[in-house]
Amino acid sequence: MNKSMLTGIAIGGAAALSLGAVAGYQALKGPEYAEVLQVVAVKETIKTPEKVCHDIQVTHKRAVKDENRIAGTVVGGLLGGVLGNQVGGGNGKKLATVAGAAGGAYAGNQVQKNMQDGDTYTSTKQRCVTETKSHEKTVGYDVQYRLDGKTAMIRMDAPPASDRIPVKDGQLQLANAAVTPKFAN
Repeated sequence: MNKSMLTGIAIGGAAALSLGAVAGYQALKGPEYAEVLQVVAVKETIKTPEKVCHDIQVTHKRAVKDENRIAGTVVGGLLGGVLGNQVGGGNGKKLATVAGAAGGAYAGNQVQKNMQDGDTYTSTKQRCVTETKSHEKTVGYDVQYRLDGKTAMIRMDAPPASDRIPVKDGQLQLANAAVTPKFAN
């Protein structure tokens, strides 16, 4: 073999070894990024009780001073007796007076009852109820990624900035990871 051929073989061998060493180093070093496959917002429903008030009109019955309606009965009886006395003569007049007094007493009692029932006033009152208001709040992001051919999931406080997550020494480089990754397969 000639000298130039030996030199070529030596240089070629050295080059192959150095490329192999670089490739071996890259294989030991591992990937620089994990590929983001999916990002899902994790939401929580927050329920908050709130007091809701509004004004309503309330009708009240005034206090009754004459619960037995004596005034109406007496006035009605007197008027009925006077009117009954105007009818007929003799014993018929007496009977008409008594019947007029009895009928007038009953009518006066009922008139006073109706007046008392209709004697009302209104006032404004505030009515309050507790209502539950609901709203959703994002509590994190479930990020599915692929690293070294394996799929895993991690929950993060914020979604990743791109479709790749930096990796150093086989570990994700995350400033906002909430939990450690778990491999899906």
